[in-house]
This record gives sequence, structure tokens and C-alpha cells, in this order.
Amino acid sequence: MPRIPLIARPEDLPAAQQAIFTKIARSRGRVAGPFAALLHSPPVAERTADLGAYIRFESTLRPADRELAVLAVARERDCRFEWAAHVPEARRTGVRPEAIAALRARAFDRLTEDEALLVRYATDLLAARRVDDATFAAVRKRLGLEGVVELTATVGYYAMLACTLNAFDVRPDSGEEDLDVP
Repeated sequence: MPRIPLIARPEDLPAAQQAIFTKIARSRGRVAGPFAALLHSPPVAERTADLGAYIRFESTLRPADRELAVLAVARERDCRFEWAAHVPEARRTGVRPEAIAALRARAFDRLTEDEALLVRYATDLLAARRVDDATFAAVRKRLGLEGVVELTATVGYYAMLACTLNAFDVRPDSGEEDLDVP
């Protein structure tokens, strides 16, 4: 059970802020997860949704690369909701089922070289708060300067969402693919 009530309807907000709920629902199909919590501060929810709309729907990253990075963040942060929300999207965008299983098991040695590079970038950035020169250079060579900036922003954005989800104990719905966490 979440630690705070989740905003489920526009009517749960003051009239002056209901348009923010509607805007978020329109861009994502519904309001759920981190946005249902963030809407307790509608300006934060709106600005977060704006950045997320770019990262998720307009970024220059290949969708499979983005989703692999998101799953790496979800695994690194042990974020159940983020994992459950993005496994289907990862599959849809072409992330190999074996890569998803490897991330779940933290068996990074079972990833391809390209997959391991992106996962290493994301997990090193979160765990060590830095990326070594060799990893950075390899990611920049693969993605270009704009791509490495967008990958970095993607990792940071989804880490922020994972913090929100974990802080408020927002879990996936029953029956969705859950993540084993300590």
C-alpha cells in the first residue's frame, strides 16, 4: 500500500490545477505510478511530465536502447513499479528477452557487448556516481555527443522517478511483472 494517497482523478486536485492532471493523462494515456504521487505538487508533476515526454517519446535514442537503460535504472534502484511498467515496453521495442532476464538476475555477463555497454554506463553512473573514461568514450563513439547526453538525461530522469516510486512505496498492480528486491 502506498505511503501517500495517489491522485486518481482530476477532481482530487483543486480546480485550478486539474488541467495538469488532464495534460499528463493525455500524454501517457492515464495517470499512474510516479505521476499519481507527484501530483501532490502539480507544478513538479507537470515539469517532470514535460521532460519525460521528450525522453520517452521524442529522444534521439533508439527505443530499445532507451528501454534497456530504463530497465538498468529500475534494477539498480530496485524499483518494482518502474520495472513492471517498462518490461512490456522493452519487449515491444525489441530488447532481447535474454537481456531482460540478465538484468533481472544482475547477470550482466549474459548481455551482448552493446547491451553491456549501455547497462554499465547506467549502473556505474548510479552506483559509483561516475562513469570511467573508457566507458564514456565507448558510449560516445556508439551514440554520438547528443546521444550520450540523452542517455545521461534518461538515466537521471528514471532514477528520479525510481526515487519517487520507492519513497512512496508505489508498487505495480497485482499480476504485473514484479521485481525481486531485498
